[in-house]
Amino acid sequence: MFIDSHAHLFLPNFKEDIDEVVARAKEAGIKYIIVPATDIETAKQTLELTKKYDMVYGTAGVHPHDTKDWDSSFIPQIEELAKNEKMVAIGEIGLDYYYDFSPKEKQIEAFKAQIELAIKLDMPIIVHNRESDEDIMNTIRSYKGSGLRGQFHCFNGSKEDAKELINLGHFISFTGNITFKKANSLRETLKNIPARYLLTETDSPFMTPVPHRGKRNEPAHVKLVAEKIAEVHNIRVEDVNRITEYNTYKLFGVGEIPKTSFTYQMHDSLYINLTNRCNAACIFCDRDGEATLNGYNLKMRKGEEPSAEFLMNEIGDPKEYSEIVFCGYGEPTIRWKELKEIAKYVKEKGGRTRLNTNGHGNDINKRDITPEMTGLLDSVSISLNATDEETYSKLVGVDKRLFSEMLDFAKKAKQYVPEVVLTIVDEQEIDVEKSRKIAEDDLGVSFRIRDYF
Repeated sequence: MFIDSHAHLFLPNFKEDIDEVVARAKEAGIKYIIVPATDIETAKQTLELTKKYDMVYGTAGVHPHDTKDWDSSFIPQIEELAKNEKMVAIGEIGLDYYYDFSPKEKQIEAFKAQIELAIKLDMPIIVHNRESDEDIMNTIRSYKGSGLRGQFHCFNGSKEDAKELINLGHFISFTGNITFKKANSLRETLKNIPARYLLTETDSPFMTPVPHRGKRNEPAHVKLVAEKIAEVHNIRVEDVNRITEYNTYKLFGVGEIPKTSFTYQMHDSLYINLTNRCNAACIFCDRDGEATLNGYNLKMRKGEEPSAEFLMNEIGDPKEYSEIVFCGYGEPTIRWKELKEIAKYVKEKGGRTRLNTNGHGNDINKRDITPEMTGLLDSVSISLNATDEETYSKLVGVDKRLFSEMLDFAKKAKQYVPEVVLTIVDEQEIDVEKSRKIAEDDLGVSFRIRDYF
């Protein structure tokens, strides 16, 4: 299912056929449409649309074009409208220095006042930015730590600004302009934004994507935006949909948290979510938080852990995937018996297997389990995390001795498994060359820098 997080359905462009536009959106697989208002009057119109159509949600706010007459009396009016159940954000707000419709001083005053209202109401904002990057970024920076969260729609800023915004907890969306022939720079920016920070939008009736460029845009065309995102990120359209649907829920509260996934696909690999239990407490792990990954909900209690039989049924024919990977928000070797049973099934069916582990399996199981990997695992990927025991203990939340235990596990595993890899995360502050030396020179195993999810 697709989501259009930004469509101005109150505009005159839709006056004659709004019912047909919404019907086409449903037929195209659009699940929700969020309609951002641009002033008090359009917020009222948007509220009526949310009452008429179940799939439509709205926002209340004053667009920078309409802030020339801004005064403090606007805030209680916006607040009253925003408190309606299906109004989910303060927006569309922001700055626009391309047109001279409102003085800059008024735009900034209105922008800040509406941000403060959003913080007060614990609501997200939807941000418009055109040729006002410096003032937008300075304003957003000033609210760091306030709980402010938002969508930076129709993004056309730099990769550096995008990275800063997502580090501040915001989401970014692109319109049909990413499908334009000359939008290579925009697509390069999109490529550098992880999908977990993206939303899908049309900005209807504007920014119509190819091949409909030159015609009125409408929510049904959001699938063309999703397809281009999938192409740029080299993932499936269904991945884009799942990820952005969850992102919409996280930001706007529209929809619901997905059910627990016990298997989940990434690229052409199938991952097995055996457990959330772990002997470690890595500072960068979200196991005790949301425990989500690319729109998959991986959170489970011990009593919810799936049986080996259930997981084998979920896998089906393992040859449909490049590999079956034992990896979730817990340590897979805690369920070593079930892991071996599943791996045996996969190998007998002609599939390939990989274990992603913290390397504590021998300590967890109170015996050397590496000989039992023979013929069951094609690859073992072990998180190195640090290059000394002191740092390792602090990062992973375990006794210092487990640093040596992890390295010994890698050394032993290479006797029984065709490929053993020590990995570090690309966002960790760790000496890459020292890590590589530990893996390749000291242990004689492979080394890889992996993406942080």
